[in-house]
Amino acid sequence: MEVTKNDIINKLRELGLKPGAHIIVHSSLSSFGYVKGGADTVIDALTELLTDKGTLLMPSFNHGGIYDDGDIFDIKATPSVSGIITDKFWRRPGVLRSMNPTHPFAAWGRNAEKYTANHHTVDSFGEDSPIGLLWRDSGSCLLLGVSYDANTFHHFVETHVNAPCISKRGEVYPVRFADGREDYAHTWGWREDGCPITDAVRYAALMENIHKQIKIGKAAVTLYALRDGYKIITKCLSEGLNGFPPCSACSIRPQKNKWTV
Repeated sequence: MEVTKNDIINKLRELGLKPGAHIIVHSSLSSFGYVKGGADTVIDALTELLTDKGTLLMPSFNHGGIYDDGDIFDIKATPSVSGIITDKFWRRPGVLRSMNPTHPFAAWGRNAEKYTANHHTVDSFGEDSPIGLLWRDSGSCLLLGVSYDANTFHHFVETHVNAPCISKRGEVYPVRFADGREDYAHTWGWREDGCPITDAVRYAALMENIHKQIKIGKAAVTLYALRDGYKIITKCLSEGLNGFPPCSACSIRPQKNKWTV
């Protein structure tokens, strides 16, 4: 089955995505089957549908792997490990990339500069981070061929409810800015063990009450409003889920490594 740009646009319209929307997209190109034109076709479909009155946000993370290899984050060169669509996206003319050593975002459209300009000065997944600003703007999340395992938004919720396993600005790394200047920038401190609620995405079944789904080619595609997702995930973290404790009763804490401050 061949998937074209028009197929993607028409199906996303059917799902309820409209021009002027502000969304974050997590994606898997291979999940579609064969897409004519590859990753660029998916990006073209999204930008054409949203128009420049909307905003398209994607992760362009490296998860700290470059530092394990003895390199540093270069905002103009470091690849995204969040899938080929994201790596193609951040490199496009007109797309802006935020400065964060391990979890930078890329954005295009109306609020691109607003979402990316100050990421290195705020909490990595806080209210003023790219995804936090999207949440404040009543944005939505689009999962293209991926499940809630890829749902970065639950990390915003963890930060927002002050989960004790996350250190909001707990690590600092050397980075290279767009002008070639090298400096240091903070990022969050990851937990020493997995969260039994979010990392195991046990909340996913509850999202069925708020999301919309459709198939594009072979890919399952999910759309939900961040504010609706926030209510569900917050409740799970605050009250516990399926016998797993709430954040207030959890013993997991941030990890410590050579970058911890």
